[in-house]
Amino acid sequence: MKLKIVVHNAEEGGYWAEVPAIPGCVTQGETFEELLKNLYEAIDGCLSVDMSSIHPGKDTRIMEIAV
Repeated sequence: MKLKIVVHNAEEGGYWAEVPAIPGCVTQGETFEELLKNLYEAIDGCLSVDMSSIHPGKDTRIMEIAV
């Protein structure tokens, strides 16, 4: 999966970024390298689902796909 991100210079120094395809998915970093690391973590967190809250029936399948 490829996502476009928008990187901004932070007023106080460093960077912050947003992922327009995932509303509310934003992060920051003091360096560009830290920003990229934080982006991977933010995207993973935004796309994660708490499976303990899902109670499938006997005819329900839970699957994982790569896109």
